[in-house]
Amino acid sequence: MIVLVGILVVVAGFATRRNPLLVVGAAGVVTGLLGGMSPVKVLEAFGTGFASSRSVTLFAVTLPVIGLLERHGLQEQARTLMNKLARVSAGRLLAVYLVVRQLAAALGLTGLGGPAQAVRPMIAPMAEAAAERRHGTLTERARERLRSFAASADTVGLFFGEDCFLAVGSILLITGFVNATYHTDLEPVQLALWAIPTAVCATLVHGARLLRLDATLARDVQDVPATGNTTAAATRAEEKTK
Repeated sequence: MIVLVGILVVVAGFATRRNPLLVVGAAGVVTGLLGGMSPVKVLEAFGTGFASSRSVTLFAVTLPVIGLLERHGLQEQARTLMNKLARVSAGRLLAVYLVVRQLAAALGLTGLGGPAQAVRPMIAPMAEAAAERRHGTLTERARERLRSFAASADTVGLFFGEDCFLAVGSILLITGFVNATYHTDLEPVQLALWAIPTAVCATLVHGARLLRLDATLARDVQDVPATGNTTAAATRAEEKTK
């Protein structure tokens, strides 16, 4: 029972809002020592766990890389690209990203996008640039709405697209559970095929919401000062003359 002190360490650490990684690591050390393990054995257990689940710790490499890209102008380059694409609106851009994300997930490429890898450094800045070119200066409410829709495009595309892939973990879990419990002969391809209509419906429903986003943003920016609206009107007039 004394090894359960590690749970108290976790509870106390989270209650005092300590760093989650340090809390979990300290709880593991305390549990191992109270369980009769030597410090070397505890360290060996940490190393074995890290080596056997390297994919879980990929964020330790991904996030610094994304940070360096942002520091060297990734978001600015994304905005510059959108300024060159005059006909692309924020809603259309996010609708296209939704379809691409869902098709990629259906092919098993679930790591192709993501909030940290794609939405924050590229998709959201591109959508903001498209909205600012069309509507002028965005209010804080409009900017937060736009970012939330950018994140939702990624989430919906991944959630409903990955079930169309045969080797995804959820499909294998369902088939294994059903076959073991009910003694059936359910194949992963059957579940994947039944997931396609749901994915199509999700694309149509959320895609329609994304296409209506431009009208929603136009209502949100009505309270922007006249200078911002004048600048936006001048930009649109210039684009029409071109």
